[in-house]
Amino acid sequence: MILVSAPVLAPDLALPAVELRVERRTLAKRLWRGVAVDGTEFGCQLAKPLQPGDTVHQTTAARYVIVQAPEPVLEIPLGNLPPSATAGIGWAVGNLHLEFSSEAARLLTPDEPAARQLLARIQVDFIPTTAVFRPGRFKRSVSIPLVDELGPSHQH
Repeated sequence: MILVSAPVLAPDLALPAVELRVERRTLAKRLWRGVAVDGTEFGCQLAKPLQPGDTVHQTTAARYVIVQAPEPVLEIPLGNLPPSATAGIGWAVGNLHLEFSSEAARLLTPDEPAARQLLARIQVDFIPTTAVFRPGRFKRSVSIPLVDELGPSHQH
């Protein structure tokens, strides 16, 4: 087993990438184990959690890269919804302390019974699907860059 304490600081991007697929909730931890697609085992004891795209180990032949696994989510297509409706949906989801993210054309929340009940109650159409879910990421349009975090003042 290869022990990881931090990502590789200057990975060789010319090397082929070997995926180490990790679920979102595991990726948020600092102590966990995983197995890359080629069978290489990793043990992580980290000062801070890894991020998707981090290289955790490198050999002369390959680099091992964190890939967040897709998970069941509810997609809320924005279509022609006015900004006030989109804001109301975001408020309702956040008011229940459910995780949430937005993209230019859709909103995402994990596929949980509470989310399904909320969206049904406020009469919002949704599509069950799978996607890489990164809570706290917000994109308002194609031309406005992605805001990656809620900011340091947002704490629970």
